[in-house]
Amino acid sequence: MIRANLKAMSRLQRNITLAAAILPFVAFVAGVVLLWNDLVSTTDLVILAAMYVPTALGITVGYHRLFTHRAFEAKRWVRYAFAVLGSLAVQGSIIDWVADHRKHHAFSDTDGDPHSPHGHGEGLRGALTGLWYAHMGWLVDTQGQATKRRFAPELLEDPVMRRINRSFLWLVGLSLLIPALFGFALTGTLAGAATGLLWGGLVRIFLVHHVTWSINSVCHFFGRRRFAVDDESTNVFWLAIPSLGESWHHNHHAFPRAARQGMRWWEIDISGALITLMERLGLAWNVVRISPERQQQRLAGSGAAPRRLAVEAD
Repeated sequence: MIRANLKAMSRLQRNITLAAAILPFVAFVAGVVLLWNDLVSTTDLVILAAMYVPTALGITVGYHRLFTHRAFEAKRWVRYAFAVLGSLAVQGSIIDWVADHRKHHAFSDTDGDPHSPHGHGEGLRGALTGLWYAHMGWLVDTQGQATKRRFAPELLEDPVMRRINRSFLWLVGLSLLIPALFGFALTGTLAGAATGLLWGGLVRIFLVHHVTWSINSVCHFFGRRRFAVDDESTNVFWLAIPSLGESWHHNHHAFPRAARQGMRWWEIDISGALITLMERLGLAWNVVRISPERQQQRLAGSGAAPRRLAVEAD
């Protein structure tokens, strides 16, 4: 019965996630039109930023580094707060997301990987098909299908985490309600609530989605590599700021449990900086760090040549 309920819940959450991929795109197009015609206000952009940063951190620090890879430990209320923030990003429920991502690491760029851009055919067509699949196509194919008992057993055993998982639909609604309330509170008008919903809700979800999905697609296809790893992960510098440090993805695959994925002084990692701050405030501990010596041992060679396009290797 529990297994059947989890499967039904996963299907519902996958459908919600799919709808959340389509509707924000329509909103994004509308937002571009409004911006082009100067119908967006500073208030709207402030609401967008105020919703983007915490929900994106809910994914990068919460779903990814804390829950999936246990890169640090945190107080219970901090854990649950990050689980809620990650849910507000509308990328799937906490248990589904963690199980899918752990499966990705277990089978990275091989059969069984939920969202690899590789293995989808040869030439330009195969490359484009793979990139599309890794970016969005997997949402209607493998998203939410990783075995929870195998890949996220400790989350299933936590009653509060199960409650947050079951509340995903309500949290999706809250993710849209909050920016609308912000817009009304700041402007005192229903028009302000509507544009707050548009920019802080739908457009923000669109942006967070596609930045996150770019880690699955772009950061397994283009970019640079320096460590000896068995997968196709890459570092992509221009995604570092919008992804809050997640685009140092090759570093991450070399050292999955590292709390900080930017490992050189110039590799900006906002999520890693927040974890360091939390540690100093006593909110996090047992933070996993990778020493320069360990990094040196994993180097693949004396330099890191830019990764070629897959079509060039055919």
